Amino acid sequence: MPPQLLPASAAAFAPRASSVNVVLGSKIEPWLTTTLKRINRVKRPLNSVPQHQRCLTETLSSPNAIWTLASLMLPKHPESEQQSDSNPSGPIYGLIHLEAYIVHVDMVLRNEVAYKLTPDTIEALIDHHKDVFCVDAKADSYDWPEKEQHAKKLHEDFVQAINKYVFRTHVTALEGLEEEGAGELLCGKSEEVKNSILSLLNKPLLPPPPKVVDVVRQPPLLPSSPAGAAFWAHTHSPGLQPPVDAWRVLPSSPAVTSSSSESTTPLWANLALQDLQLPSPTPSYSQPFSSAGMFYSSPMVTSPIPALPLPSMLSPHCGVNMGYGTIGWERYQDYATTM
Repeated sequence: MPPQLLPASAAAFAPRASSVNVVLGSKIEPWLTTTLKRINRVKRPLNSVPQHQRCLTETLSSPNAIWTLASLMLPKHPESEQQSDSNPSGPIYGLIHLEAYIVHVDMVLRNEVAYKLTPDTIEALIDHHKDVFCVDAKADSYDWPEKEQHAKKLHEDFVQAINKYVFRTHVTALEGLEEEGAGELLCGKSEEVKNSILSLLNKPLLPPPPKVVDVVRQPPLLPSSPAGAAFWAHTHSPGLQPPVDAWRVLPSSPAVTSSSSESTTPLWANLALQDLQLPSPTPSYSQPFSSAGMFYSSPMVTSPIPALPLPSMLSPHCGVNMGYGTIGWERYQDYATTM
């Protein structure tokens, strides 16, 4: 995009220059030649680019070369005063003409013409913003401690913005040029000026945003935390036994006690007799549990252990009616072979 070049006279609070900056191309458009011949009372030669540039510069630099960009119908008094006065003596609304002068004509890079508001127009808009708009804005908003400072800052921003305002449009707007360099915008360009000026005038007076308060949330209590230990301890039913690890299962014989390193008390002591169901002892030998199978080791040589007879396997005559003297030692040979 070509750079936006503007002269120093287009800056904020800068006075009007004695000469307008005009830049023409190597070829003159026919409509420009026709416009310059129409507005000049005295016929001037327009046969070259320098002649066109000199004629246009002198015309736009005239003190009377004031353009009317648009007109705004604005209230003359605040709304609160209009409601209190039921019979106003003067008009309620006033017409403000947005007048400007040309500060720059570029028919080479951007093909645009730039307008800057006159000091009288800027002053009228500043007075309306201060006496009417700011008063209504403060009346329509609730009170907060820095309300007056915010309203003052809003008006100062408008003063800066309206002094910096420059309206740019296509160079064909020069077709509305009239005698002595005055003119009006054509082809609906006035609506663009109205909307841009009203957007600067009607910026609302906004209160400060609410302060964000950080809500500190309590972290959830976990069973491992000390604060939640008591809570989790009460959640267990007192009638239930604590869970038993897999390596603490009950052995197959009541004579075997718990191998826990934490307690040497047999698990049989914690169980009631009626809750305990013991399996009948098996006649065959079962190898005790050992963790040695998890590791590699040389195979152990073991000799078979013969199974011992149980009382239920003895002969019927060796029952409860036998005495110490008649135990039946006459069959000791049978027992010796089984041993």
